[in-house]
Amino acid sequence: MLTIAQIPYRLTSAFKNMAIKVTHIKPEFTDERGFISRLVNEEDLPFKAVLLIVSKKGAVRADHYHKKDYHYAYCLSGKFRYSEKNMSKPSSKTESVILNAGDMVLSRPMMAHRMEFLEDSVFLAITTESRDHDKYEADTVRLKF
Repeated sequence: MLTIAQIPYRLTSAFKNMAIKVTHIKPEFTDERGFISRLVNEEDLPFKAVLLIVSKKGAVRADHYHKKDYHYAYCLSGKFRYSEKNMSKPSSKTESVILNAGDMVLSRPMMAHRMEFLEDSVFLAITTESRDHDKYEADTVRLKF
């Protein structure tokens, strides 16, 4: 199994100086039965968990960064402000975007992130590290930003 340490340089280096990239997921295939949308088709990241997270308007989640975990956040419904700051670069500024239903972002290691829910919202978190409580806490550095 591929480990985070084995992720090709092209993937990790491509994200070091990027602004937050929001992907709006669109149907890839449609017929009379409905549609199919591809959320993730990533050969370089070994996924370990998919979480369904429900948040109430006004709630704040995250306020932390991960040492190893990459995870996608895919908004199923609602609206939230997603903010991140590169903890590897002390001079980096916090950047924010608004995510709506159908939008997705990738949180990378050492990128502090915060989610402020502007409406009741439901999102999926698709992670590369286990969400076993002890393992999750060992990979998470909590802060306020």
